[in-house]
Amino acid sequence: MAKNENLHKAKTAKNDEFYTQLSDIEKEMVHYKDHFKGKTIYCNCDDARKSNFFKFFSLNFEKLGLKKLITTGYKADGQGVALIYEGDKNGNRLPDTEEITIRPLQGNGDFRSEECIEFLKKADIVVTNPPFSLFREYIAQLMEYGKKFIVLGNMNAITCKDIFPYIKADKLWFGSSISSGDRKFEVPADYPLEAAGCGIDENGVRYIRVKGVRWFTNLDHEKRNKPLDLYKHYSNEYKHYDNYDAIEVGKTCEIPMDYDGVMGVPITFLDKYCPEQFEIVGLDRYVEGNKYPNKRMFIDGKEQYARILIRHRK
Repeated sequence: MAKNENLHKAKTAKNDEFYTQLSDIEKEMVHYKDHFKGKTIYCNCDDARKSNFFKFFSLNFEKLGLKKLITTGYKADGQGVALIYEGDKNGNRLPDTEEITIRPLQGNGDFRSEECIEFLKKADIVVTNPPFSLFREYIAQLMEYGKKFIVLGNMNAITCKDIFPYIKADKLWFGSSISSGDRKFEVPADYPLEAAGCGIDENGVRYIRVKGVRWFTNLDHEKRNKPLDLYKHYSNEYKHYDNYDAIEVGKTCEIPMDYDGVMGVPITFLDKYCPEQFEIVGLDRYVEGNKYPNKRMFIDGKEQYARILIRHRK
C-alpha cells in the first residue's frame, strides 16, 4: 500500500487529526525569525493537549520577541478551549501553568466558527497544520482576512483550481525546509495503521508517514529568492505538446537556459521557484490556449503528469 493512501482515506472520512513533530516545526520556523518580532501568533487547528506548535512558540516566546500566542483546536464531541500565553512573568523564561490562560469556548473550536474567526482577526501570523481535507477552504479563509501564514499541506493541493491562482498571483508559495521525502505524524489511538512505514514507536506513539507534504506560506524566506542554476541548452530532445505551444521539461534541473518560450515542468519545480527568474504562465488543465480543456498536456497522444507552465523572465 502506498505511504500516502491513509491521507486519501482521511480526506474521505474527514479523519485528519495529524500531530506535527516538533523537529519539523523547528526546522521551518528558523527561516522566519525576523517576521515574528512583536507579533501575535495564532494556531487555530491545534489540540491543546498535544500541540507542538504551542510548545515551540511558548518555549521560544522571548527569543522570538512575540507579543501573544493563541491556540484553539476542534473538539468533535465537546467544547473547545483557547490557550493564551503572553510571555514569562516569573523570570524563568518558561511557560508555567499559571502563566497560561485557559478560556473555554462556546463551541467546538472549529476554525470556521465565529469565535475562532474573532481570534483570527486579531492575529498577525497563523501557524498550524490544518485538516488536509479542508485545505482549500482553510486557505480561502486566510486570504479573505488578509493573514500572513505558515501552514502544512499536501503539495498536490496546488493543482486545485481554487489554490493555483494564489500561486500564479504570487500570494502563496512553498516554505523552505521540506522539498522531498515523507513526513511522520502522530495520530490518535483509533487511527488505522495500514500504510507501509507506519506503526508504533518505542514510546508507544502511533504514527503514519505521508508523502508530498509541504509548508505553504506568504512570508518571504531566503530560499525563495535564490535563482536556480541552469546548465542545459535547448535542443531537439525537448518535445512539444500536442495541445499547447510549449515544450516538455521532465525535470526541473533540465530547464534550458536559452529557451524563450513556454515550458511545462513538474509541480516539484515550486521547491526551487524564484519569482525573479521565472514567470508562471498557468496550470496545464486550466491554462488559456489548451486545445483539450480540462485535460493535462499530451505528447504523441499520451497524457502527461501534472505540469506547471513557466517561462524565463526577460
